[in-house]
Amino acid sequence: MYTTVMEWQRTLLYRDGTLERVLEPGRHRYDAKRCTLIEVDMRPRLLYVTGQELLTRDGLALRASYTAQWQVTDPVAFTTGAQNAETVLYAAVQDAARGAVAAHTLDELIADRVLLTGDPGEIGTAVASLGIRVAGVRARDLMLPGELRKAALETVLAKERGRAELEKARAEATALRSLANTARLLEQHPALLRLRTLQVATVPGAQIVLDPRDNA
Repeated sequence: MYTTVMEWQRTLLYRDGTLERVLEPGRHRYDAKRCTLIEVDMRPRLLYVTGQELLTRDGLALRASYTAQWQVTDPVAFTTGAQNAETVLYAAVQDAARGAVAAHTLDELIADRVLLTGDPGEIGTAVASLGIRVAGVRARDLMLPGELRKAALETVLAKERGRAELEKARAEATALRSLANTARLLEQHPALLRLRTLQVATVPGAQIVLDPRDNA
């Protein structure tokens, strides 16, 4: 009997329960009565680790989910190293996440999401004997308890209100400086006020109120 191994696969050929060889891409002949084939996908994969309940260094709880990019590098070790190598990888990501979050405060984790993942090398070491290479781990979602979300929102709103008040104060200060400069200029050059009055008088519908003291 024949089997075809695709470019992205490696196939383990067992004869009478013993690994005989790894079949590379191509067409291969084997004895179906005595041989067993196990196909291994060598393409990059994405592992999704659902929301984990984690404690920060300051004792606050949060939930975070992760994605891990990984790939099989050794089909034999991947098949024989553990009953389910992907489960071992899942647990390694969990352990690394717990350690990373426990080492930082909530404020630090919110300010820098990279701190949520910890050291990818630690995960790679944990699964190296299983023929797996971990290309990267990324924190996907960060979920805070209701009270913490409310407190964080109030903090952001307070900062935005403070920024708005500061901009308003700056604008008022600029306007006051402009008025002060104009008053100083008119005081030094009274003729400019009469010239400005004439300019306004030429605008249709403009009303000008004259101070009788100006004619005194």
